[in-house]
Amino acid sequence: MRRPETLKYLFDILQACRLLEEFTSGKSLADFERDAMLRSAVERQFEIIGEALRLAIREEPDLAGLISDSSRIVAFRNRLIHGSRPLRNDTVSRGRAPLPPQVQGRSGGRR
Repeated sequence: MRRPETLKYLFDILQACRLLEEFTSGKSLADFERDAMLRSAVERQFEIIGEALRLAIREEPDLAGLISDSSRIVAFRNRLIHGSRPLRNDTVSRGRAPLPPQVQGRSGGRR
């Protein structure tokens, strides 16, 4: 059984994934490069995903082994937040992925 705080973080991740899907549906890399508001919105959702995952793993370390590439997801968030290295637009746009089937099944599917 997961702790309530961990479940909140996992819900935040799910919400951010859904928003990423909504924001980027039908958009091209060119759209992404032209639209500062779209870039900001997408980057913000990646920040939320990385931070929520970091906090969830801090609460329950076993999650790190259950979530593919968890360390890379958190590292990507760190790059966005701290600007340690400039990001190319195609790096951020490639981060978009459909919701995994396990998440779709638990959430009632995509929007």
